[in-house]
Amino acid sequence: MAIENVQQLLTEQLGKNGDTVVFTTAAQTGKDWYCVYFPVESVVASITVADATGETALQTTLPAGTTLFMNVTAITLTSGVGVGYNEGLTT
Repeated sequence: MAIENVQQLLTEQLGKNGDTVVFTTAAQTGKDWYCVYFPVESVVASITVADATGETALQTTLPAGTTLFMNVTAITLTSGVGVGYNEGLTT
């Protein structure tokens, strides 16, 4: 993985990579998110994280304001709202 420059990192932090997704209970699959934010209390039914172990521990109720910084490739909520931020850069 290439080291990102300051502009790329700032662009990601601001959610300006395109494909930022606000989702509720519809299954989110085939994603490449570096961050998922939960503005309200949310219940995670399932989650898949690339290059991680133990992510099933996140199948729980997450309090409002929780932010997960990890490469989420799929997630389904039972209730709540999530905001997924895309890893890929657009030109």
